[in-house]
Amino acid sequence: MQEYIVAAEEAARVGGAILQEWAEKFTAREKSPANLVTEADLASEAAIGEYLLSRFPDHGMLGEESLCREGNGSDFRWIIDPLDGTGNYVHRFPYYAVSIGLEKAGQLVAGAIYDPNRDEMFAAALGEGATLNGERIAVSEATLVGESMCMASLPIKADRNHHAVRKFLNALEAVQSVQRSGSAALNLCAVACGRIDAFWSNSLMPWDMAAGVLIVTEAGGTVSRTGGETFSVDVPDLLASNGTQLHQDLVKVLSRD
Repeated sequence: MQEYIVAAEEAARVGGAILQEWAEKFTAREKSPANLVTEADLASEAAIGEYLLSRFPDHGMLGEESLCREGNGSDFRWIIDPLDGTGNYVHRFPYYAVSIGLEKAGQLVAGAIYDPNRDEMFAAALGEGATLNGERIAVSEATLVGESMCMASLPIKADRNHHAVRKFLNALEAVQSVQRSGSAALNLCAVACGRIDAFWSNSLMPWDMAAGVLIVTEAGGTVSRTGGETFSVDVPDLLASNGTQLHQDLVKVLSRD
């Protein structure tokens, strides 16, 4: 796994450097910020894809933008988000990341998430634990819902009757604090290193979750669907926590009508 971890980290740094370069162009008058973000996103993904293909030419790839490639007889598939936290990036709010996960025959086996603003590299390999800048990390020990700090993702422009909004409001009444940050990848990293106790969403795509889910579980946390069912990276339903009794209690809170 070490070869794959190194490749994921190096690819994430390549993408992060490109995002920071493009961010400096936001003062340009000839293009809107939205167009610049699209170009930054595509440039980051292209560079990541080129790097990984140079090392693993037979591997498949799934990217958020245009990168989609079947493997050439290989069980491996890279799942890439070249810019997680697009809205934050548009507004120059420094909470976004590059996320790169690796599946083997459908099982997550390696992943890296890079925060270029803090120069923080989160990484994990199946059965080998999770790290932050090379140092082992672990989830929090919180057990009580009322004392927990959580984060949630909500769909863009969700109305007050949307089921994700109802879950958010249910949690708002039960937990100590619930935040909405704009980057699922970094939220999962925050769970993994104990900065927060739980994170949930019903609107994520595989590239939003793949690397972060492995990082959480390798740090000692638990990942399921918000109703407690078995998690699947292909289903937009996620609850990640520190794995204590808090997890099951949050399932009950989030499942209320």
